Amino acid sequence: MGDEKHTLYEGDWLRLVRIGHWESCERTHGQGMAVIVIAATPADEVLFVEQYRVPLGARTIEMPAGLVGDDHAHDTLEAAARRELIEETGWEPGEVDVLLVGPTSSGMSNERIAFVRARNLKKVGDGGGVDNEDIVVHAVPRAEAPAWLMRKQAEGYELDLKLWAGLWMLEHNPDGTRLDD
Repeated sequence: MGDEKHTLYEGDWLRLVRIGHWESCERTHGQGMAVIVIAATPADEVLFVEQYRVPLGARTIEMPAGLVGDDHAHDTLEAAARRELIEETGWEPGEVDVLLVGPTSSGMSNERIAFVRARNLKKVGDGGGVDNEDIVVHAVPRAEAPAWLMRKQAEGYELDLKLWAGLWMLEHNPDGTRLDD
């Protein structure tokens, strides 16, 4: 596609561009990449985070996540996943495995996200995020997680749809094989 890119607006964190007739946004910090961390505690509780999201005007339930390279010039997907899991939940992973990388909303943004599975967790702090993130950590028994999420939705929370992919990837590899195979 030979269309030129024109910047329509650039803020502190996002840039709105037009390529031909298409408008989209780009991240201006980091590597245009984020990680979502799929993790269960040694007691087989899935780690979810709750926080207020300004664009939605609502509290959300998500899996721990964050930008890659935002404040760390030579950041890796693995390092970002470790950092975000500790900051947001207080759990440190013994291992992290990058499972998949792909676009978050390919018609609107060039951002890509990596699903990272964290294993062999050890509690090292309270979590809650950094700066003013005001994150609430929820550790929910894996067998109860889908029903718990649906109750949260009924209470008015916005649910990140990637949650269901994350729940699946607690037990499966991206190719469909079971993790214990």
